[in-house]
Amino acid sequence: MADKEFESVITDEMRALIGVKGPETISELTTTSVRMFARSVGYVDPVFYDEAAATERGFRSLPAPPGYLGTPIFNPAESDATFGGRRGGGGFRSPYPLVLNGGTDIEYTGEQICAGDTLTSSTALASLNERWSGALGVPMLIQVSETTYTNQDGKVVAYSRGTGISYPAPGS
Repeated sequence: MADKEFESVITDEMRALIGVKGPETISELTTTSVRMFARSVGYVDPVFYDEAAATERGFRSLPAPPGYLGTPIFNPAESDATFGGRRGGGGFRSPYPLVLNGGTDIEYTGEQICAGDTLTSSTALASLNERWSGALGVPMLIQVSETTYTNQDGKVVAYSRGTGISYPAPGS
């Protein structure tokens, strides 16, 4: 089905943010956080729980389970009281109030990520697109962001690419 004509909500100011990196976030990996993440997603491999099993398999400590890139360090002086995220990230809010997670892909570089590591991440808006949703009958704003994760030794350990989809309430 061809896209229905609709007025674009993407502004020049929004386009100017493509490729601009936001503030850095520092995340920690601890033995407790690795174990808790592994447990929460159902991993049973002892490598995520037992230091001896991890070192036996060639890891410095408990390895980060797939999908876990640490827990951001919370500083209430720099956080939004409502959501616990950073204040004034320099980005923009979608003009549409409803939001869906369109998915996240993570690419690992092969560097170990283990308990005891500190990761620094920085995110940039990669693209903005609009589409008409035939199922909902409303326009959608699709935002793709790319995040680079670097360890305490300055080595890139992972890249993630996330897609956010926002849209107006049907009938509005």
